[in-house]
Amino acid sequence: MQKQPNPYAQTIKKEQDDIVLAYTPALRAMAFRLKERLPAHIDVSDLMGAGLEEMVRLSRKYDKERNDSFWGYAQKRVYGAMLDFLRGLDVVSRADRTLVKNIDALVNEYFNKFEREPEDEYLAAMLEESVEKIREARNVSAVVGVLSIDDQMELMSEENTFERVEREDLIEKITQILNEFEERDQLIVQLYYYEELSLKEIGEILQISEGRISQIHKRLMEKIRKKLEGK
Repeated sequence: MQKQPNPYAQTIKKEQDDIVLAYTPALRAMAFRLKERLPAHIDVSDLMGAGLEEMVRLSRKYDKERNDSFWGYAQKRVYGAMLDFLRGLDVVSRADRTLVKNIDALVNEYFNKFEREPEDEYLAAMLEESVEKIREARNVSAVVGVLSIDDQMELMSEENTFERVEREDLIEKITQILNEFEERDQLIVQLYYYEELSLKEIGEILQISEGRISQIHKRLMEKIRKKLEGK
């Protein structure tokens, strides 16, 4: 005997599906905004797919009696799912970490002299690497740059910072380090990681070129890493 569908369950599922459909434009906007901060090889549809999967899962748990709006309830978790996707790309090997740091140092030196970033060909010649390898490493740097500060520490440290610093203490330590920075540097970190503004938007606010903001950002991340590693 064929099992009859449960009308109540069907109604609940339709309500959940309707919620997902209603907030898909918000999901799309979030994915495209994150994509603006990423290199070209990251596909926005992959970000949307990761976010949509999480949004469907959350719709099954959402209680409208306890939460004012679904998007208010789900927004941070959906964004976190997109970042989890980026973490899962597994693009940072130990060799990559060293090369990324060498590239960042050379780019910073070049920028300080000429107020613009060098071409990949220049970096390849200076570091005796192929242009393709330089581009791959710069893509790694761009992906890492949108992750939270503690995730950057985990990916980019030469040693495993998390073996020495418990995760629950890490944010407190990073906050202490940030307090040592100049006010402008603190503001850049705040706008980039907590307000989620792009480097271009931060540059417009501070009236500094996007390239210069990029260099300051990289310098700040390197300073945080060194302090956490006790260097």
